[in-house]
Amino acid sequence: MSASLDLVDVDSLLTEEELDVRAAARRFADERLRPSLPEWFESASIPARELAKELGALGFLGMHLTGYGCAGLGPVAYGLACLEIEAADSGMRSLVSVQGSLAMYAIWKYGSDEQKNEWLPRMSAGAAIGCFGLTEPDFGSNPAGMRTNARRDGDDWVLNGSKMWITNGSVADVAVVWARTDDGVRGFVVPTSTPGFSAPEIKQKMSLRASVTSELVLEDVRLPAAAMLPEARGLSGPLGCLNEARFGIIFGALGAARDCLETTVAYAGERIVFDKPLSAYQLTQAKLADMAVELNKGMLLAVHLGRLKEKGTLRPEQVSAGKLNNVRESIAIARECRTILAANGISGEYPIMRHANNLESVLTYEGTSEVHQLVIGQALTGESAFR
Repeated sequence: MSASLDLVDVDSLLTEEELDVRAAARRFADERLRPSLPEWFESASIPARELAKELGALGFLGMHLTGYGCAGLGPVAYGLACLEIEAADSGMRSLVSVQGSLAMYAIWKYGSDEQKNEWLPRMSAGAAIGCFGLTEPDFGSNPAGMRTNARRDGDDWVLNGSKMWITNGSVADVAVVWARTDDGVRGFVVPTSTPGFSAPEIKQKMSLRASVTSELVLEDVRLPAAAMLPEARGLSGPLGCLNEARFGIIFGALGAARDCLETTVAYAGERIVFDKPLSAYQLTQAKLADMAVELNKGMLLAVHLGRLKEKGTLRPEQVSAGKLNNVRESIAIARECRTILAANGISGEYPIMRHANNLESVLTYEGTSEVHQLVIGQALTGESAFR
């Protein structure tokens, strides 16, 4: 955060390495992403392969993983990189999260040596793009209801079904697809060139327009036995991946909020209303103060959870608390900033409405607010209210 927004000296909690990673991510966001984002958002298209290679060259893909060309950095460094990239746009952070914390993590955590060696070096370099197929058209918050299935046919597996709202799907070289088998839910590494696999892009999005979102369609997709992720059994596999990605969101959403607030503070200082700056009015200062306090509280929460993750003690309900709070507060900040910019707040000249639109998706994906409330509720009461 800029010094003026860092009310509680969050920077003092960060290591030199973490500050360096944050600075590198901020430079990339400022120099490579921000100049093109209005055009990408307007056209709903991005140069995904080009960006993936650039992100890979900087070490931002799978940066919290070890080996296979990955940077092996700590959770807080990874979170700060997500924050700076999402300060440019949530869609850009989604590309990084899905690549590193879903597709790559699934292979890194649950894959065979052959799968890891085949895919992870290329994915960490951005030479291959991955996607993660869990959500289905009728099953989002309840992945246990998935209809996509895999059946044995001799030594092979044959997959049929569809997945929905899949980031990177149309540009992916490999998809990690979760399917129901006679042995429960299992994961499969699916090269997207496999016959029967298609990924039509989803159009007419009002949110995450600077991101590739697709449907995955599997029609008698035949895979060898070696395509199955050997170490993932049941829903604990995909849910473990989701916890990795949710951690990045805890930091990332605050980047969008910070960008809105920095933009608004600058705007309020320059906008003259009734012969004085908008920032000189008590109502404006009250709004800015409340938003800055929530942003700083969110940062303290994110860094604390990152330190727990470093120690290996971070629990799923703590991830849920971070995602629930920080996304909820970030979208509230974006909306409040829009009120200070008034009509200018909806203009593409400023990033406010783009961030607000994007955060509507972040609020929903990788666990809706309601799902995270129920995860926390179960931790508090010992009772599951999901059914």
